[in-house]
Amino acid sequence: MGMFCYQCEQTAKGTGCTVRGVCGKEPEVSGLMDLLLEATKGIAKYAHRAGLLGKRCNEVDVFVIQALFATVTNVDFDSARLRDLIAEAAAVKMNARNLYESVAGAAAQTLSGPTKWEVSSATDPEEFGVLNRRAKLGEDLSGLQELVLYGLKGAAAYADHARVLGKESDEVYALFMEALDYLSQESPDLNTLLGWALKTGELNLKVMELLDAGNTQTYGHPVPTPVRITPIRGKCILVSGHDLKDLYNLLKQTENTGINVYTHGEML
Repeated sequence: MGMFCYQCEQTAKGTGCTVRGVCGKEPEVSGLMDLLLEATKGIAKYAHRAGLLGKRCNEVDVFVIQALFATVTNVDFDSARLRDLIAEAAAVKMNARNLYESVAGAAAQTLSGPTKWEVSSATDPEEFGVLNRRAKLGEDLSGLQELVLYGLKGAAAYADHARVLGKESDEVYALFMEALDYLSQESPDLNTLLGWALKTGELNLKVMELLDAGNTQTYGHPVPTPVRITPIRGKCILVSGHDLKDLYNLLKQTENTGINVYTHGEML
């Protein structure tokens, strides 16, 4: 199985990883992520139309965010977990479809594209990959699609962090669904995609507002504080990422155990 991924700045030769990701991602995982993203676009098509008619489902919205988050570099390279998410996506898509059809009634449209993909189909993941779309649409359109998608992935990561802290927004969820709906268009427009690139930047600002509110209301406003930057002999845990709640929970669990916890500046 081959692969193609160029979603991070470390990609091989600056053009794309084709054998194995520089990050360690295997071709199977890369393919599963492409399938999960296709399934997520199908969910979003139904959720977007239901939202336009005034109906949202939080479970659907949250799944889409978490599915996008799972495909960010170095977040989840567990093929079994990705297969579970793909299977779950089938049930979520049915929920989203039922929601849309119930509110639209006789006016409900029969949707195409990613809504038609089924978990049981023996689809080659490369059908949904970057190279296939590049061959169909050209480098400019497919590149803009990826730019928007990667922006959505980053926003989804922080939206999920904010959600864990009790901060959610229907406006934010609606923008995710609308963007993914447009990314599923078979004949996208260059200027519209450029517009979506800008909207994705605006979406990131809205998400960061939620995350900032969640963090500061939970843990207080950050202030300059002296911290030790040299290691201490003994058992330790090194924390990466940006999830303050995970870090807080870990600190509580290791309190008075003699286990030292280290992290990076962005978590301080």
